[in-house]
Amino acid sequence: MATKRKVAKRSKSTKKPNASPKASARRAVSIATSSQRTVKERVAAAAEAPLAVCENEKDLQAMLNVLRNKDEPAKVRLAALQSLQAASFSVLAFEPCRGEYIATLRKVAEDPDPELRQRVLGLLAREKDGFAQKKLLEGLRNPGKALLPPEKALQLLSYDVHAEAYSAARDIVKKPPSEIARREALRLLAADASAAPLFEKLLRDKNELREIRQISASALHALKPEKLQETARKILLDKSDYDDIKATSLTALTQFGDDEALGKDKALLKSVDRLSAGEAPAKYKQSARRFLSKYGR
Repeated sequence: MATKRKVAKRSKSTKKPNASPKASARRAVSIATSSQRTVKERVAAAAEAPLAVCENEKDLQAMLNVLRNKDEPAKVRLAALQSLQAASFSVLAFEPCRGEYIATLRKVAEDPDPELRQRVLGLLAREKDGFAQKKLLEGLRNPGKALLPPEKALQLLSYDVHAEAYSAARDIVKKPPSEIARREALRLLAADASAAPLFEKLLRDKNELREIRQISASALHALKPEKLQETARKILLDKSDYDDIKATSLTALTQFGDDEALGKDKALLKSVDRLSAGEAPAKYKQSARRFLSKYGR
């Protein structure tokens, strides 16, 4: 009986033998933008296309049209976006194309596809684009017009923070649509000097979420380190506060406190001594013991 031989499938490639890199890239653009090809072929070709995307107006417009076209498969549009983004890394070569690229991103920023919309707004935010900032702020003030969830919009606004973004973040903190959004609003406010009293209040609030108190400690260190040290001391003297928050406070004093003043602070040293000998987790006890050993205790 004759045996059947298995024929290995050869993967299709946009590259031709002995073709130059740019020639292969131009062929890749042709495949990536052709509706006659399969989605898999087009996505693969788009990954090889960046070298030629900005070589001539025809190829650029073909790739931009794929990105703009809502009737194209989502995977193909995302692949076109990745190809254009990769091409933009060659700053000098891409400069003549940048204007049309940014204009297309702005159009796609309001696209029905949520993943594409988020990716495009992220790219525009990194470019510190005024259009994207306006749309993100508008969505925070009017949820019915939001292009992204509030927590994502706040993250993107942090690339280039203005007074309006701080104002929107404060509103989110006061009336949060979710805990995630509140957390991101506080992270954005960590660069706002006028927010120091808010962070001091949150850090001292034992009813507040632990993560929020940790964020507040970091923000206060950046904004007003002397207030962090003052608050940290109060937390360590409070027998009813949580061990993890005490450990954070202890770290702040160990690294940034006034050694001479701390070494004479008997009440504080006594409180840290209790932490080192109590029922706290081992890692917190070790922090306390390191602090005490620094002052010969």
